[in-house]
Amino acid sequence: MKDKMLLDTLFGDWGSPLNVHYLPEFDKNIQKFRKVFENHRIPYQLFYAHKANKSKSVVNRAKENRIGVDTASERELLQALEVGVSPELLVITAAIKTEKLLQMAVENNVLVILDNQDECDLLNSIAQKTDKQTPVGFRVSGFYTDTGKLYSRFGFDIDEVESFIVTTCSPKGKYSHLTYKGLHFHLNGYSTEERGAALSQCFFLAEKLKTQGFTSQFIDIGGGVLINYLKSKNEWEIFREELKKAVKGEREEITFNNDGLGYQLIDNQIQGALATYPFFNEENDDIFLEKILNFRYKNKASVSELLRNKNIEIRLEPGRSLLNQVGITLARVAFRKKDMKGRWLVGLEMSMSQLKSSSADFLLDPLTAFVPAPNHPVEVYFTGAYCLEQDIVLKRRITLPNLPQIGDIVGFVNTAGYMIHFFETQAHLFHLSVNLSIATSKESYQYQDFNNF
Repeated sequence: MKDKMLLDTLFGDWGSPLNVHYLPEFDKNIQKFRKVFENHRIPYQLFYAHKANKSKSVVNRAKENRIGVDTASERELLQALEVGVSPELLVITAAIKTEKLLQMAVENNVLVILDNQDECDLLNSIAQKTDKQTPVGFRVSGFYTDTGKLYSRFGFDIDEVESFIVTTCSPKGKYSHLTYKGLHFHLNGYSTEERGAALSQCFFLAEKLKTQGFTSQFIDIGGGVLINYLKSKNEWEIFREELKKAVKGEREEITFNNDGLGYQLIDNQIQGALATYPFFNEENDDIFLEKILNFRYKNKASVSELLRNKNIEIRLEPGRSLLNQVGITLARVAFRKKDMKGRWLVGLEMSMSQLKSSSADFLLDPLTAFVPAPNHPVEVYFTGAYCLEQDIVLKRRITLPNLPQIGDIVGFVNTAGYMIHFFETQAHLFHLSVNLSIATSKESYQYQDFNNF
């Protein structure tokens, strides 16, 4: 951000916005999780959740680190195969599995995680036509916790999946061309207790299946590992309290048009919940995994103790947490104007879809690369390129050191995980954002473009 000449060269070559990926940080994040599993002395394998980021350079880095890739579409699988990821280190977890995707899985002997009976029918018929045995796992849901049975629209209910596997996946069963390999779950939310309970119940299920001739080679616990975007817990708590005050009219707005980001004022009381990612977390990354492995279901042995010496590989599919501190998104200033309320709007050469996830807003302060100017702090809102009133890149009001000039650069930090690609669109026939990657810690970069994939 301090090298304006380099930034101008990059934007001249590739346009705006740019996503820059620093791949050595990806390596460090892998090592964090590896260390936890190795300290617990249990078999494991990591799978990078490809859906979190489309860049081929990250998939290639996963291959170089000898970790797997979790694919959720035909093109994700094809990209991983083209990069050279071994089929044994690939898994398909797509919510919708087309015939073409499953055909590719059978042809390449890639593990498929099955969600429902229709998928079983389709996959078995494809495998039967080619007379191939296809490795499969079963997604499980309906786990029991202290608050009751967990609902999910995905997977087979844990109360029913055992009999389903035993009766259909045997050599004489309906799905004789599907070879059972293991169990899988992915829970909504970020509760380590729920994940620990689910993993424990999957272990007990695996033990039952073993008595009936079905050996579970793995239990895959999905992803959703929390990361920490902020250093200060106090900063996070103050923001939430000040946002509530703004929604109640007790202070000036701090979001565009006083958007509550999930909070609502009903009968002069704040209702609802903040609909953003939890940007401050004490239980994050490797600590999050530690909490799962140390969990004791119904005061029995810990998850780690249950699994030790059982020869069941625990699989983890992190996306955001493997991409923590890997990416920055850079955008060029196109204009500055005041709206009818006297607020400064700074138009950026990007759209809201290029910094968007399921979170109601991306709250982090951006970095700036501005032409030197006297320090005159100014509060602004960043707007995007779509012809929509709601194309506000950040809903939160941002204080800048001075009003930017046209061509100045704004940098949004830690965006590689889900923020830059997950909802990106090409409305108005805009180009997709370009992705650059830095392969080593040296001052060099290499171009990596998935747009023509």
